Amino acid sequence: MKTRPGFLEGVGVALVLSIGGSALFVMFNPFVSAGFLLRLLASGISFAYVLYLLWRSRERIGRVTMLTGWLLLSILIWLWYPPIVLYLSLHLLLLWLVRALYFYNGVLPSLMDLGLHGTASALAIGAGLHTQSLFIGLWTFFLCQALFVFIPSSLQGRRASRVAVKDGEDRFERAHRAAQAAVHKLTSV
Repeated sequence: MKTRPGFLEGVGVALVLSIGGSALFVMFNPFVSAGFLLRLLASGISFAYVLYLLWRSRERIGRVTMLTGWLLLSILIWLWYPPIVLYLSLHLLLLWLVRALYFYNGVLPSLMDLGLHGTASALAIGAGLHTQSLFIGLWTFFLCQALFVFIPSSLQGRRASRVAVKDGEDRFERAHRAAQAAVHKLTSV
């Protein structure tokens, strides 16, 4: 069973995506408009990050459906071609949705992750505008995203889960005894 990704792994992913994204931007910027290239890079980088998240997730069910849904929504966003800020925001929401569904077992951890997405976006925009560097903007965003490993997957503590298991066992035993009593009544008549 895979363990949850670690912070240092997230830093490595941040470095790879930041270097790759900024290198591709520098290579193709002379040939394609900046707006088109930013949209293309946003789609490509978020696709790579979704693949990483699905690969590192313990959840096995629904991966193909999630990937297909993500691709379809990404194509629809591309065809709609909204302003760049909305385009990036929609891709961020898709990234959040993947992480919320595959790494958290409750609403509050998912909302905490949404807050992390908002914070990462604000810091990345500020850093990118201040330095005029795509690399710094991407690095800041994905470095903040690496912090998601510190958000608990569930806010129930170990004690609560042990009580739930014990209560579940008690309920099972009661149901088992009731079924045995019903079978005994039916056979004794």
